Amino acid sequence: MTDVLTELEAYRPELTGYCYRMLGSAFEADDAVQDTMVRAWRGLDRFEGRSALRSWLYRIATNVCLSMLTGAQRRVRPMDLGPAGSGHATSPGTPLEDATWLGPIPDDPAVVVAGRETVRLAFVAALQHLPPRQRAVLILREVLSWSAAEVADLLDMTVAGVNSALQRARATLATTTPGDLRTVTDAAQNALLDRYVRAFEAYDMDALTALLHEDATLSMPPVPLWLRGRADIRAWMTGTGAGCRGSRLVPITINGLPGYAQYRTTGPWSLIALEITDGRIAAVTNFLDAARLFPRFGLPTTRPAGSGAAPAS
Repeated sequence: MTDVLTELEAYRPELTGYCYRMLGSAFEADDAVQDTMVRAWRGLDRFEGRSALRSWLYRIATNVCLSMLTGAQRRVRPMDLGPAGSGHATSPGTPLEDATWLGPIPDDPAVVVAGRETVRLAFVAALQHLPPRQRAVLILREVLSWSAAEVADLLDMTVAGVNSALQRARATLATTTPGDLRTVTDAAQNALLDRYVRAFEAYDMDALTALLHEDATLSMPPVPLWLRGRADIRAWMTGTGAGCRGSRLVPITINGLPGYAQYRTTGPWSLIALEITDGRIAAVTNFLDAARLFPRFGLPTTRPAGSGAAPAS
């Protein structure tokens, strides 16, 4: 019995990555995988063919995710909800419920099977535009490299149906996935990240905004306000958002992106994910639900004494 449980648990990390891509929430992915494990354990007496255990678990996980997605709204980023706001705004808006937002996930569980680019925020946000079954087809075929026949068997489809769904999914992603999703891990990026940390912790807005693209974005889920451009980001950081002055940053990796856990003088505040293009920061996402996210990322709840550094490449 212990051996069987160990064998099932070995698949938990990759199933978490799969369910996260399907659902757009690390917390819902945890629930889906736990449900999958319970169903698998209860159904072991009906399982035949030990060599197909992985396929069987993915079938269960897919059915769990499809059930969870029935009637669910598409998870979004603040930029999907309306135009950019003003950096001189006096409020970021009323926080919206968690089910509205695409959430972050720690790096390791999501990238055990597939490359980091397939869990980037932009890519997972684009996946949310696909109908659930098309989403499953694309993830299984393009991310996990399953054959069309294997996917057809898992989803009870024909091979022709799988290929058609994949073609439609690719066409949708071609119009919804922005930018270059390739991983960039070089000395120049690490130098950029070091400069970002020094500027942020010194609250030197001249130095910080110099690291941004001219049309860089700043978003802060679960609040709807988002900003575009150096001027508005600077205005926000020196105005309503000035409570970030005096913060300390701890390097982490979020969705395959370089990022930081931000501790204000009062304690944990946000997880910061940075999207970098052409040697500058193109997008800054501050996930503000510190009470839930810091434990999920295994982060301490006390403010560190030192300064941050660039995440390891």
